[in-house]
Amino acid sequence: MLRKHFILVGIIISISLLVVSTRHYPGGSQHDKNSVGYDWKNNYVSNLFEAKAVNGADNASRPWAMFGMLLLCVSFAFFFIEFPKKISSKGAASVIRYCGVGAMLFAFLAVTPYHDTVITAASALALLSMFYITVFLFKTKLHLLKILSIVLLLTSYSCNYVYYTRSYVEFLPLLQKIALVITIIWILSLQYFTTVADFLPKTEVARKAEDMTTNR
Repeated sequence: MLRKHFILVGIIISISLLVVSTRHYPGGSQHDKNSVGYDWKNNYVSNLFEAKAVNGADNASRPWAMFGMLLLCVSFAFFFIEFPKKISSKGAASVIRYCGVGAMLFAFLAVTPYHDTVITAASALALLSMFYITVFLFKTKLHLLKILSIVLLLTSYSCNYVYYTRSYVEFLPLLQKIALVITIIWILSLQYFTTVADFLPKTEVARKAEDMTTNR
């Protein structure tokens, strides 16, 4: 039971810790360095991990945010370990598993001063893993999840475009949070609303159906 719901419980606790951390953030954002408190529209999630807030004050949100981020990355990594078991292709399953877990390792390292370096590796690996999952989803009849995957990829690519080009960067903090929410919905949907049977090749499905008919 715990294993089945570990991802959900981990996400709930981690997001709760991150929300608590925003309550302890002293202030300052990319819009106003002298603002007070955490601005959901103008502060990045990474602002919560820094030793000093943007306004120069000691950042009391850091311990809460770091533990919340650790648990979130562990929860996501567990998904990337478990979900590939539903994929019949061992090669694709390995790509999803190792790239996904690697992405989460680098994502957690974003709480360190090496944020700008590791975030590139985290994004590349996560996008590769999500792309592989999307390809296999398009071979199924899970049409809503197909749409959700496309929305997730577009949002993730948009975040990367804004981050690296610095175009429309004023919207990045909000876009970042939207991408996180969509990712959580996507992961939980795949966890609870898909089965091994959904990803079986058509020939395998036909063969199993034929076996069931023969055995009657």
